[in-house]
Amino acid sequence: MDRTHLLSDQDEAHPGPSCPAGSYADPNTVPNDGATAPPADAMPVVPGYESLGPNVIPPSDFGAAQPQAPSRAPERRFDIPAITEELAHEAFIKYARQQWRKVTQALNQQRDGYRLETFTESRTTEWDSEPYNGGGWLRSGSCSVEHPPHTSTVKGCHSCLNLGRSACSRCVNSGRTRCGSCSGMGRTSADQRCNMCQGSGMIRCHSCGGAGSITCKTCKGQGKLLCFIRLKITWKNNIYVAVIDKGSGFPVELLDQITGEKLLTDMAPVVYPVVTFPDSSVNATSESAVKEHLAQFATTCRILQQRQTIELIPITRVHYAWNEKTHIYFVYGTEHKVYTKDYPAKCCCCSIL
Repeated sequence: MDRTHLLSDQDEAHPGPSCPAGSYADPNTVPNDGATAPPADAMPVVPGYESLGPNVIPPSDFGAAQPQAPSRAPERRFDIPAITEELAHEAFIKYARQQWRKVTQALNQQRDGYRLETFTESRTTEWDSEPYNGGGWLRSGSCSVEHPPHTSTVKGCHSCLNLGRSACSRCVNSGRTRCGSCSGMGRTSADQRCNMCQGSGMIRCHSCGGAGSITCKTCKGQGKLLCFIRLKITWKNNIYVAVIDKGSGFPVELLDQITGEKLLTDMAPVVYPVVTFPDSSVNATSESAVKEHLAQFATTCRILQQRQTIELIPITRVHYAWNEKTHIYFVYGTEHKVYTKDYPAKCCCCSIL
């Protein structure tokens, strides 16, 4: 099927909502060793940001998220392409090569693929911080996504208690660690003193240089933090894909590997369900998909654009005879690929009629 998305080719189909109602923290992100904001209860209340979290700052209003029915259904032709028995036989010849086959019947079928893409915008706010170096932190100006104006405040570093340095975890603030050469024994043998530690069993800590403390990773040694409210905006293409099963016995998972004929493409801020397609099951699928995406995203995200497409995937079910038995194979897609489940045993002495 066509994998051209509204945003990019990197999106994948997801059955559930892609705009979470909770935190936007990525579980796969490596923890940041840099500045972290103090606990939220230690931060002041900023006017307009009384409640931080997801979706508390609504995106710009692009209009009501309600599908609008077209004034008049456009004239569309939904012709179903078919292939002849000769073409089905020829495709199988390429697949079977030097095997004995005789086509007895070719039944042209189809699969309808429906796809709904919903492009959404969602927002989240949270306290964040960076080391404070004494700059002009209260300056006003144009709003940036990551640092809205008039939300900054300077706080003492909560990690090092304003000192700018933290206790070394390797030597536990002592400045010395056990000698690795003698394992802290002070001697390498019964009659020889360890040259590395001069017999003391302890050496200077390599992590802190013997100081017993290291530069605070949170404030980078500044002792203060510039705290601010960070606004994060996420755009995502949410995809709904369905294949209408005609009960032909053809495996649905193979349809992702081929292309079909695009019959309908409809794009709007909010699309209206398809109602005029000849196959009522496609119309029902479209109505269900549009309702599902509206229910999932209209209350947690801003729907910016939607697109729905319908593809016709040609499938020909071919019955053939071999060794007085009847078998079945399929010719599918515009590439005329062949699939068979009960392919007979190969032989080297058969020829194609």
